[in-house]
Amino acid sequence: MTAPKRNKARANGEGTIYQRKDGRWEAAGYVLAANGTRKRVRVYGTTRKDAVDKLTEKIVDSNRGLPVATADSTLGDYLTYWLNSVAIHHLRENTQTRYATCIRLHLIPGLGTKKLSRLTARDVRTFLDRLRTTCQCCTHGLDEARRRCCAIDQCCGKLLSPLTLTYVHSVLKSALEHAVREDELPRNVARNVKTAAPRPRRFQPLTAAEARQFLAAVQEDRLHALYELALRTGLRKGELLGLRWEDLDLDGGTASIRRSLQRTRTKGLTSLPTKTRASERRIALPRDCIRSLNEHREHQEGEREAAGVGWKDNGVVFSTSTGGPLDPANLTRSFRGLLNQAGLRRIRFHDLRHSTATLLLEQGVDLVVIKELLGHAHIGVTAGVYAHVRLRLQRQAIDTLNDALGGAADYPDDPPTTAVVR
Repeated sequence: MTAPKRNKARANGEGTIYQRKDGRWEAAGYVLAANGTRKRVRVYGTTRKDAVDKLTEKIVDSNRGLPVATADSTLGDYLTYWLNSVAIHHLRENTQTRYATCIRLHLIPGLGTKKLSRLTARDVRTFLDRLRTTCQCCTHGLDEARRRCCAIDQCCGKLLSPLTLTYVHSVLKSALEHAVREDELPRNVARNVKTAAPRPRRFQPLTAAEARQFLAAVQEDRLHALYELALRTGLRKGELLGLRWEDLDLDGGTASIRRSLQRTRTKGLTSLPTKTRASERRIALPRDCIRSLNEHREHQEGEREAAGVGWKDNGVVFSTSTGGPLDPANLTRSFRGLLNQAGLRRIRFHDLRHSTATLLLEQGVDLVVIKELLGHAHIGVTAGVYAHVRLRLQRQAIDTLNDALGGAADYPDDPPTTAVVR
C-alpha cells in the first residue's frame, strides 16, 4: 500500500502556514511586539506565497530588533510602534513632534488600554465626545503649581478647540489606516466616525491702504527687502528665510523656491525641503523687489566686510549681521515692532501671505495664477481659503449690475443686496 504524500517540511523559523476554509492562506509566527515581549502574529494572503512573504517580512524586522504590531496589542502600544517605526520615515521632524504630543496627551490616556483588534467606532466616538467636553486644566493638572483654577475647584472650562479635536481624530485615522494596510485590522473604525468640520480660522489681511502704509514704514528697516518680498509675492516665512542667493536670478527677474528654514527640536535651525512638492516652484519677481534685493545685497556686502573673519557665510539672502540664518521667532518679534511703529493693527506674519492673495483677487487676477504663486498643492485649497473674498467680489459685481439696471430705485422694499461675509 502506497503511503500518503506528506506536505513539505517547513523551514526553521518559517512559522505555521495553512489554507483556511475560506480559501485564504494564513501564516503565524512569533515576533518582537511593541511592548518588548514576543507575541504570535498572524497574516493572510490569497496564495501561500503571499502569506509566507508577509510573515517573513515581519520576522526579518523582528530579528533586526524592530518591534512589530500585533492584533492583540493595545492601542497605546500600537500607536507607539507606528510613530517610532513607521511615521518617522515620512514625516517632518516638527510634524512628528506634534503627532507625538497628540498621542501622549490625548490618544494614549483616552484609548491606550483598548485592544487594537477590539476597538470599535463607538469607542472612538465616545472618546472624542468626552475629549470635546473635558477641561484640559483638570485633565493635565495645568494649574496645580499655581494653585489656581481647577486646582482649587474653580474649573475654568478650558476646552480643546474644534481644530485640535479634528487633528486628534486625523492622527488616529492615519495610525489605524496603516494597521489596515498591514492586515492587522479588517477596516479603519475611526473612518466611520464623523466629526464636525472646524470653522475656518479667521485671518485679517491688510487692505491696500494698510499695505502701502506698511511698505512705507519698513523702507528704512534692515530687512525691508524681506517684508517687501513677503507682501508682494506671498512667500511663507520659512521660504523667505531659506532663500539663498543662488536661488535668485535678478537679471531674469525670477526666484526658485526650493527649501524652507525651520527650527526643529533636535537640529535647531535647519534647512528642509518645501512644505509640499507643489511648493517647490519658480516665481516672477516684481520690479520693486528686484530693486530692493539689489540694495539688500550691497548692504549685506558691507556687513560682511565689517564682520571680517567673524562672518558666517551660509549663502542665505536674509541673514543676521554676521551672516548666520535668521531665527523665525526673532523675525516675528521684529515684525510686531514694525506694525506698532507703522500704527497698524496687530496681525500674524502669515497674514502678509493672505494679504497678497486677497489683494490679487480683488484686482481680478485668475485663481490659477494665485495658486501657482502661493505654491498650493491643489486649486481647491486656494479656492477654499479665499472663498469669502470671492463671495464679496461676486456681491460687488451683482450690486454693480443692480445699479446699472436701476433695481434699487425701482424696488425700494427689496432686501439689501449687501451682506456680512464671515
